[in-house]
Parts: sequence; C-alpha cells; structure tokens
Amino acid sequence: MRKLINAPADVVSDALRGLAAAHPSLRVDPEQGTVLRADAPRAGKVALVSGGGSGHEPLHAGFVGHGMLDAACCGEVFTSPVPDQIIAATMAVDGGAGVVHLVKNYTGDVMNFQLAAELAEDEDIEVTSVIIDDDVAVEDSTFTAGRRGTGATLFVEKIAGALAEEGAGLDAVAAVAREVNERSRSFGVALSPCTVPAAGTPTFELGDDEMELGIGIHGEPGRERVKIATAAEIVDAALGAIDADMPLSGAEVLVLVNGMGGTPLIEQYIAYAAAAAWLEDHGATVVRRLVGPYVTSLEMAGCMISVCRMTPELTRLWDAPVETPGLRWGR
Repeated sequence: MRKLINAPADVVSDALRGLAAAHPSLRVDPEQGTVLRADAPRAGKVALVSGGGSGHEPLHAGFVGHGMLDAACCGEVFTSPVPDQIIAATMAVDGGAGVVHLVKNYTGDVMNFQLAAELAEDEDIEVTSVIIDDDVAVEDSTFTAGRRGTGATLFVEKIAGALAEEGAGLDAVAAVAREVNERSRSFGVALSPCTVPAAGTPTFELGDDEMELGIGIHGEPGRERVKIATAAEIVDAALGAIDADMPLSGAEVLVLVNGMGGTPLIEQYIAYAAAAAWLEDHGATVVRRLVGPYVTSLEMAGCMISVCRMTPELTRLWDAPVETPGLRWGR
C-alpha cells in the first residue's frame, strides 16, 4: 500500500489537522471529526450541515464556509459519521432559524442523521433533512435502498448554501435543496479501484483491459464491467444514461465533470470536451460548468458526470459568492 500517511488509524484526524493548519479560518476538531465555519453560529441564519465518510475530499469538509455549509461531519474513511458528531455540529451552528441536514442516500448516513435530528428536537432545534439521490446507474446498491447520493451533492450544497446566506427561511432553503436534487442526475465510471487505508487492499479488482460503468463513490458495483473505451465513448455512456432518465434536450444545464481522485486534470478536460459536444448535439445548452476532483473516491481513476437542469433562479444562486477550501468565486 503506497500512501502518503502516518498510520492507517490516524488518517482522518491527521488530515483534519492539516485542514486546520491550511485554513485557519475554519474551526476544526480533529478528534471529534467536525469542521465549522469560523463565524458560526450566525443569529437568524438557517444553518446547513452535511457529512459522510471521509475519502471523498473536498466533499464535505472542503465545502464549509461562506455560501455553502456551516458544518461538516467527517466519518472514518467510507464510514458514516456517528450521531454524536452530527448533533454536536448541529448544535454548534444553530443560529435559531433551524438547520438543514443534507444527507447522501446511504443507509448509514440516513440512519445516523435521522437519529441526530431526533436528538436536536430534544434541544428545541428545528431540523429538516434533505436526501440526495442523484445516481442513475443502479436503483439499489450495496449501501443503499434506492439511488445513491453522489456528484449532485456539490450542486445542492452550493445552491442551498447561497440561499441560506441571503437569509431565506428554513422551508425555502430545504425546498431549493430538494429542487436541485430532483433536477440533477449523475453517472460514474471507474478505470481502477481504490484502497481504503485500514484495509490495505483494493476495494475491487479490474482486469488490465476492463472498466466499471456506473460505479459508486465507495467502489460499489455498477451496471456492468466492459472493455476499456475511449473518453468519448465513456462520456456517451454516462450522458446517455442520464438523458434516458432525465431528458436533456432543450434544457439549460450545469455540468460537472468530476475526477474520482486518481484522474489527471488533462484527462478530465478531454472528458469535458466530449461532454460539451455531446450535449450540444443532443439539444442541451451548457450555461455553467465545473471540471475537477470535487467528489472523489480516494485514488480511484475514472470520472463522474453530473448534470443539473437549471432555472434562472438556480443559476443566480450558483453564481453567488462562495469561499471555501474546495470552491470559491465572487468574493
């Protein structure tokens, strides 16, 4: 196992110490596994809390800051955060206007965030939960009942975070988060597996000439294993699956070409060129785009394409200023 770590048991806490040192504006508790905005809680502002297993950086801790999350809860690698982490973060950022929990649709995440929401009620904190389930690859998977929450998590955190930053109420922030999720779809492809430090072995095996279509962000099985294809063929498979589930013709879209952690940026841009051409050929108009490793799976090679059908209001909120370790513009 070739990894830039100290000890497998310390990967998350060591990474959080590094995050704290690199971004002193954040309030990081490496032992508790929480990351908070420096100015939280803000009186009268709806707070956004998300989280999940580590290994997907910059998701979620890298999206804490102005215009996005108020707090992130970091579980062990590919392991859900526990209710104690989530309730601690929720209480720390509650400004009296309520808290929205943004939860990827994985069984452990859903269960633990629900338990934390119940604990928050005991503390007179109003919590609304929004489940993110954008992955069109499979209906049920190793870790989910229903579709997985993947790349659209970034869309939801950014757009709902912008509305919360403007002072909108709890119902409005939760509603726009649900709207973004409903208007978003994702599909991922793996060219190589990844290795969880605590396990020390790859999460799955691929032949030298194989790739996995529809992979999950933890290495869960996808739709099928096929021979390695060109970037254009991979993009065609991904966007074809998205378009079959959510027709894109005539839509104005936000597109994310997301590196899974081990894919060089040069290859991500090759994939984006193919995606832009595909969308134009199929009658969609790209109004916003993002290319880079934003929702990763440790060192997995491959990409995930996420698409959101935009409205003028969603585009305005996407463009709103944001300043986090992983995403920043307009300030």
